[in-house]
Amino acid sequence: MIGEDCPIAEVREYFGNDRFATEACGCEVLEAGPGHAVCAFDVGPIHRNAQGNIMGGAIFTLADFALAIACNIGEHPTVSVSNTIEFMSAARGSRLIATCDAHKSGRSLGFYTVDVRDELNTPVARMSATCFRRANA
Repeated sequence: MIGEDCPIAEVREYFGNDRFATEACGCEVLEAGPGHAVCAFDVGPIHRNAQGNIMGGAIFTLADFALAIACNIGEHPTVSVSNTIEFMSAARGSRLIATCDAHKSGRSLGFYTVDVRDELNTPVARMSATCFRRANA
């Protein structure tokens, strides 16, 4: 369990073990706390699909990474059990930023929303997630 007062450097080190997000996708943690996280990546050629747009999987990875941080800090180990994502528009900028916030963080279930925008404030996607806490893990 990651403590709710954990310094950002320790959060970055711990979630650096989410290697697909951090190494393959280039996600970085900007803010982290109980029920809240902000993560980002700079868009590169690896994030683009055949049409030149950012792949939905790259956008989802960023949103999922922010969710993992927001729902695990100060909580028992938590996993997502249901996610829905709506892609709202193509990113116009060169950096994506995901902001995750808890709507309700209960003993066994948590409900979160992740908004993904580019640095020009273009709304790119919104993910809703339900998470389960493994209290005996």
